Amino acid sequence: MTPSNKPAAAPAAGTKSSRVHTKRADKSSARNAKAKLANQSSTPRRGSKKAKILALLKRPGGASLEQLQKATGWQAHSVRGFLTGTLKKKMDLRVHSSKLADGARTYRVASK
Repeated sequence: MTPSNKPAAAPAAGTKSSRVHTKRADKSSARNAKAKLANQSSTPRRGSKKAKILALLKRPGGASLEQLQKATGWQAHSVRGFLTGTLKKKMDLRVHSSKLADGARTYRVASK
């Protein structure tokens, strides 16, 4: 194929400004979403799975993976993902893990 010899069409008069407004709208909506997340309460609703897990992890001995699975009905990989994703990254809580003599691993939330 041969390249076209036609000159490139000039952009419409309002095209550039509409792009700017679109970008501004995207930035402001992203800021609003971040602000909404920051304003949400970090305490979970009573009776939710998040509340159950936090209650178990705040006990002095913490909780084993099996206990957390039983409380939520989740599989092991889902519980571990919740611990790292929601508690560590989103809620900024320190989750300590320790291995007992019998080989079982326990998790607990450290108080700040």
